[in-house]
Amino acid sequence: MAVGVSDILQSAFLTQHPVKMLIKGQWVESASGKTFETFDPSSGRVLATVAEGGQEDIDRAVRAARKAFESGGWSRLTPSQRGRLLWKLADLIEQNADELALLESLDNGKPIRYARSIDIPQAADHFRYFAGWVTKLEGNTIPVSVPNMFTYTLREPLGVVGQIIPWNFPLQMAAWKLAPALACGNTVVLKPAEQTPLTALRLGELICEAGFPRGVVNIVPGFGDTAGATLAAHPDVDKIAFTGSTEVGKKILQASVGNLKKVTLELGGKSPNIIFPDADMKLAIRGAMNAIFFNQGQVCTAGSRLFVHTSIYDQVISELSKAASNMKIGAGADPATELGPLISPEQLERVKHYIELGRSEGAVPVTGGQRPEREQLPGYFIQPTVFDKVHDQMTIAREEIFGPVVVALPFDTIEEVTTRANRSMYGLAAGVWTTDVKKAHEVSAALKAGVVWINTYNVFDAAAPMGGYKQSGYGREMGHAVLDAYTQLKTVWVNLW
Repeated sequence: MAVGVSDILQSAFLTQHPVKMLIKGQWVESASGKTFETFDPSSGRVLATVAEGGQEDIDRAVRAARKAFESGGWSRLTPSQRGRLLWKLADLIEQNADELALLESLDNGKPIRYARSIDIPQAADHFRYFAGWVTKLEGNTIPVSVPNMFTYTLREPLGVVGQIIPWNFPLQMAAWKLAPALACGNTVVLKPAEQTPLTALRLGELICEAGFPRGVVNIVPGFGDTAGATLAAHPDVDKIAFTGSTEVGKKILQASVGNLKKVTLELGGKSPNIIFPDADMKLAIRGAMNAIFFNQGQVCTAGSRLFVHTSIYDQVISELSKAASNMKIGAGADPATELGPLISPEQLERVKHYIELGRSEGAVPVTGGQRPEREQLPGYFIQPTVFDKVHDQMTIAREEIFGPVVVALPFDTIEEVTTRANRSMYGLAAGVWTTDVKKAHEVSAALKAGVVWINTYNVFDAAAPMGGYKQSGYGREMGHAVLDAYTQLKTVWVNLW
């Protein structure tokens, strides 16, 4: 039976006062008794009151994770047993997919059509993919040149991992972080974003239902400057994995130096999306739409710099603007919605500020650039916006806006566009639209980005590594590449004399 909004709002999960945090397998209130509210961004109404984690809660969670890692049930499980738990969790996510999708849509604002078809299936797929790696974390034998020595390596877990996830893909980011960390045998303290804690906490219930030992996964909602900062600096945390802004990523890195913990950072972007005149125009324009307006542009990989060859520039901008102006804007829980609200009043003000800044610097919005009528859409909405008359030095062409705002930039040659595309402090992703295979490979090789999509955009898979160059971070999510981030190598020498 389908789950409706009223079912969610009246569920036992949301009617807790407050929704509690998960520490050592138990649902507890914060040590301070503090709480915070989480809102539906399509209306501004309160969805739930949530326990607010602080330093003492993080300390408790880290102790629980340490005990589970060193002497608890987790340390005694075989790889096959760990793999079965991850697989069971994936099954439970699928069994509760409608509820999770609606909860994600209400708490984040994203269209339910995408939460149900993308976020939830990909979350389940991540746990399944890494369940397959649990029994394959192998070392090597090494033919050293020292006589009579047998030398081999062991791949071992790091220990206690702190994970801080953003608000734009709450459940999917939790899966990206949790699945490889658990597959490698670590224990975790997860801090969800304060704007969107609900699906991570509901996932915690499913983790308990799956049968994970106590303390293996601890989930502490709270604010970045308290719970997040404490977790990043904690002396008994062996690694921090963070996804968020470059500004905060630098603070995470500084906080980690106390015990030289491992750090992986997946940070911001100002990704170039390049359309050549030989591209399939229909496919390219649809791709440009997806690149910038998917998830309201609140995507680190968003194709927010649209480079279009001068010979087709006017055609592309005209058709893109027309398609953008026809998008259905509305509450995420409405199945017809294509563009939902931004996450918060603060994010709305940020995007509005950039739009006004673009105008003041001489850029012209061909479509959008306004807030819809508040009587009809009282939440944190902004129209999808396409800017023309932009040059590379403008603020809106350099800084990450993190909203449904794209700047259009004409170009003439391959050398010119790749040089301009790379002239950014970011290097997370890029897109290339062409039917010329040689050109596609030439351009993708020249682009300084961790992910390049050719004739597609914003496609992800658990098996394919994801991460950035330059100030878009370091380390990789997903695929076999992430296993290095959650394990360490031990070399063993055996004297055979």
